[in-house]
Amino acid sequence: MFDKLDAVEKRYEELTKMISDPEIIANQSEWQKLMKEHASIEDVALKYRDYKKVKNDMEEAKEMMEDKELKELAEADYYENKEKLPKLEEELKVLLIPKDPDDDKNIICEIRAGAGGEEAALFAGTLFRMYNMYAERKHWKVEVLNENETGLGGYKEISFMVTGKGVYSRLKFESGVHRVQRVPDTESSGRIHTSTATVAVLPVVEDVEIEINPADIKMEVFRSSGAGGQHINKTSSAVRLIHEPSGIVVECQTERSQFQNRENAMKMLRTKLYEIEKSKQDNAISSARKSQVGSGDRSEKIRTYNYPQGRITDHRIGMSIYQMENFLNGDLDEMIDNLIAADRAEKLKGEEE
Repeated sequence: MFDKLDAVEKRYEELTKMISDPEIIANQSEWQKLMKEHASIEDVALKYRDYKKVKNDMEEAKEMMEDKELKELAEADYYENKEKLPKLEEELKVLLIPKDPDDDKNIICEIRAGAGGEEAALFAGTLFRMYNMYAERKHWKVEVLNENETGLGGYKEISFMVTGKGVYSRLKFESGVHRVQRVPDTESSGRIHTSTATVAVLPVVEDVEIEINPADIKMEVFRSSGAGGQHINKTSSAVRLIHEPSGIVVECQTERSQFQNRENAMKMLRTKLYEIEKSKQDNAISSARKSQVGSGDRSEKIRTYNYPQGRITDHRIGMSIYQMENFLNGDLDEMIDNLIAADRAEKLKGEEE
């Protein structure tokens, strides 16, 4: 570990000099690339310096303990610094875990009703509201890209983009099957029904990350089916893109302009193609070094919302929260923090093996 830390500190010092070099500053693309690398290792380098200082202070205090007059004071310094070392070592181990390159990206989230008919569609609407309220708490922006509403206010499916700081890092563990157990409003006998909705959280990618040949895309325009008044119903502003090599189909119909809908549809298409490539890379990584928490398998049942008991249980980490109303009103941080901690622990374990 310390060889790696020495190399990181050396690189940090090199980069600090380079980003101050007028010649490099003149080349903005190169300078920005180096600035990004500098920022990515700064926390590790500074924490390592803290560690080395504490270690050095400890050694100095140990030498001073030989002096009878300074022994008592030196001993206090020695043991105070000795207590700090294990915590700093653990923090350094965590900082050395490779960071997910997508963590700072915005996301496109897709929620689809699963088993359970209208009740599943209503649950999909509940999940959308929950994420929308969580985004408000985080001061993120939510933009609906495509929606297929049902008569009772639920969604057969809804796609939306969330933009803000560190969105993917907080929401990436929401991908999977969410299960609800509750008595539907339409159930006169009071029986508890089980329904599901599927959530997919995909990092938004830029043009440069995924190249798409325009010849591979077939575009269709149609009239929007959602709410929006006469303009939407009379104008073919909705856009459907078909990527012929992969068979991926995306639709966007929430904007009044066909151009805006096409732009958003292209974002969705790039994101889906990126997800395919990312999945291939993830599958190539050895299972020992892979997170066991899971952040992408749409067939995995990840969480149950049990209304009669007021309980939300995440099956991946075995954690239950008995604050149903608060949770559905966007109070997700406790659950998300524990998922991140569990993922970090698994990655740390994989690094050590």
